[in-house]
Amino acid sequence: MTHDPHGPLSPATLAVTAGRPPRVQGGPVNPPVVLSSTYVNQGVTAPGELLYTRMDTETWHPFEEALAALEGAPHGVVFGSGMAAVIAAIGPVPDGGAVVVPRHAYQVSLGYLDDLAARHGVDVRRVDIADTAQVVAALDGADVLLAESPTNPMLEVADLPAVLSAARERGVRSVVDNTFATPLGQRPLDLGADVVVHSVTKYLAGHSDVVLGAAVTRDDELAAGLRAYRTLHGAIPGPMEVWLALRGLRTLHLRVERANASAAELARRLAEHPAVAEVRHPSLPADPGHERAAGLMNGFGAILGVRPHGGPAGADAVVAAVRLWVPATSLGGVESTLERRRRFATESPTVPEDLLRLSVGVEDVEDLWADLDQALRAAAGPAVS
Repeated sequence: MTHDPHGPLSPATLAVTAGRPPRVQGGPVNPPVVLSSTYVNQGVTAPGELLYTRMDTETWHPFEEALAALEGAPHGVVFGSGMAAVIAAIGPVPDGGAVVVPRHAYQVSLGYLDDLAARHGVDVRRVDIADTAQVVAALDGADVLLAESPTNPMLEVADLPAVLSAARERGVRSVVDNTFATPLGQRPLDLGADVVVHSVTKYLAGHSDVVLGAAVTRDDELAAGLRAYRTLHGAIPGPMEVWLALRGLRTLHLRVERANASAAELARRLAEHPAVAEVRHPSLPADPGHERAAGLMNGFGAILGVRPHGGPAGADAVVAAVRLWVPATSLGGVESTLERRRRFATESPTVPEDLLRLSVGVEDVEDLWADLDQALRAAAGPAVS
């Protein structure tokens, strides 16, 4: 362990230093990639010995250590995708069991829960995660709480300390998807979560070139269960992808700081734009989640919700008119992206049909603004001069 030689370090320093190899003369500064599917092994395998890469490989360990350090936990487990991490963290839900989830959340997470409902009679309780009383009431008799804050794509902000405390009091496993906030924005384990999950594909890797997931916990038994799920279900990542994610993680603090600042500035300007009907971003004083986010989070994130005038057609016209922003469904990369979320039939029906989700990258904010402004005016036509 080389990342904490003199005491606690800032998250920015941990992002750079955690997961480094031992500092020895002639040794590498970066951990190497080991591209081997199997390991020399005979006789009875001792604990910790490597055998077969579906079970474990040393190339996973530096990334797992670095992410765990950022989330303030001893256990990080990397998976082949964010959904693999989510499903492993939720764990087995008994037939007829109950899961509490935000009504607005990652659509594939909601789709998985709907599948559990159809095949196993699981009671999926969709709640307004910002309504603490509603969440607490739904936790009675539940097995799992899968929370997002801010939510995807509506950016509702939960009172995480309150809902996580209520889950613990009721013996409900609590899982928080921290993809939007990142460990730099909030650390849900500190607020009472049992497990934190990430789509590593997004901010952690940060370059739109890998698909990975991860789960982090402080509980030894839960960590063992996560690793067992990964092995038994084959939910494993490739060594090269994990190495790329670790390389991306080294600049997480720089990318998030730049993207968050640009997002707040764009939100402020968009709120005053004549072609915009509504803007959602917790940085705005009028946003429903502003006060709670200001008290619980370090920063407001880099995702915006924008509803231009003109309904779904107007939103589609904006997407067609941008030249710098990239029409794409992912988020959290260095490039800025946008899309109309209800173009997917699987998106939550309470998401407005004209909502654009914008993921702000690290480009110059004035260039981003100029492109958005011209696209909004082009889509609105003569109604906006």
